Amino acid sequence: MIASIGTMRLNLPAPLEIAFDEAEAAAARGEVPVGAVVADRAGTVIARAGNRTLELKDPTAHAELLAIRRAAEILGSERLTDCDLFVTLEPCAMCAAAISFARIRRLYFAASDEKMGAVEHGPRFYSQTTCHHAPDVYSGLGEERAKGLLRDFFRSRR
Repeated sequence: MIASIGTMRLNLPAPLEIAFDEAEAAAARGEVPVGAVVADRAGTVIARAGNRTLELKDPTAHAELLAIRRAAEILGSERLTDCDLFVTLEPCAMCAAAISFARIRRLYFAASDEKMGAVEHGPRFYSQTTCHHAPDVYSGLGEERAKGLLRDFFRSRR
């Protein structure tokens, strides 16, 4: 199930607010401002992360992967079936695959990514017959805020 929230003005869920905090911290470190949070069904934060590809010299150190890895470590399981992922940008193909492999229950993301996104754009990972698990997807929560963060970050780099 994919539901688009669009640009509706809503109070953001607390885990998404924390994901925005992580995105802002990533930007302050010179990283692309993307933040992610893994929370349980009640919304309790299990793990949080921002992009660290430059800092760690690791092309896989996307916020989603770092948060999923930490949550799996904390919970002692590679399956996060009772968990939701909140992220400020549409996941890429690598992250979409990790979300599927982790069996994340629900994915919430703020801004769409027409260039590198793989959920609603590009390969539409969860729509493929080869995808074994597709989370419920909710997009557009805090979209303008996320787009602004990215726009400001890249504008400052030019």
